[in-house]
Amino acid sequence: MAPAPKIAFLASETARAEGALEALVARYGQVPADQAEVIVALGGDGFMLQTLHATQDLPAPVYGMNCGTIGFLMNEYREKGLIARLAAAEQEIIHPLRMQATRPDGSVVEALAINEVSLLRAGPQAAKLRIVVDGKLRLDELVCDGALVATPAGSTAYNYSAHGPILPIGSDVLALTAVAPFRPRRWRGALLPRTARVRIEVLEPHKRPVMAEGDSRGAGVVTAVEVASEPAIAHRILFDPGHGLEERLIREQFL
Repeated sequence: MAPAPKIAFLASETARAEGALEALVARYGQVPADQAEVIVALGGDGFMLQTLHATQDLPAPVYGMNCGTIGFLMNEYREKGLIARLAAAEQEIIHPLRMQATRPDGSVVEALAINEVSLLRAGPQAAKLRIVVDGKLRLDELVCDGALVATPAGSTAYNYSAHGPILPIGSDVLALTAVAPFRPRRWRGALLPRTARVRIEVLEPHKRPVMAEGDSRGAGVVTAVEVASEPAIAHRILFDPGHGLEERLIREQFL
């Protein structure tokens, strides 16, 4: 029998997650994250994203157990049998988006987003956006509440709520989705190659301010945002057999 892996347990700041942390550490032990062979995240999807961002430079994959609500990126929480589950787990590799957001004062904010980069109106009036893809103007004016660029892993999150498409996890595409579009009325977004560089410019930024976020990490009010996939960063996520991201993405379309 192979020896048990060195595990680092990380938990969100909820009573349920902290209780699970105490029980699991007592049963399986605990090592620092930078010494772990696997990292176990206890919480919901938001905490899983936080953990992936925080540990992206470490070699250990991340296995999540749901102590939150939806838990789309998580496995079912069970205290017993964890070593066997980790040994049998299937790995998914996902690449984040890199956001470069320009603020009104000319400063640039960079952030990585595993799910999506979104722009949302920050005032009472609808936003006016211009969309450029790989240096070519694609939409000279989009009047909307906002727009977002989503990865396949994030396509069932905010993107799906905004009526964007669910993308198969192995697809080399990104979803560009409008949030409550007003003009053009019939524009339903676009599917773009994973290699595409998307630039979204804010028109009338003083009258119609827009804020940007990457995985809910705010950049504040912006005048333009550039988004591109970051292939140099690979997040390794572990799932129980038969419950990986591909299966979850397919299942979600039949709910």
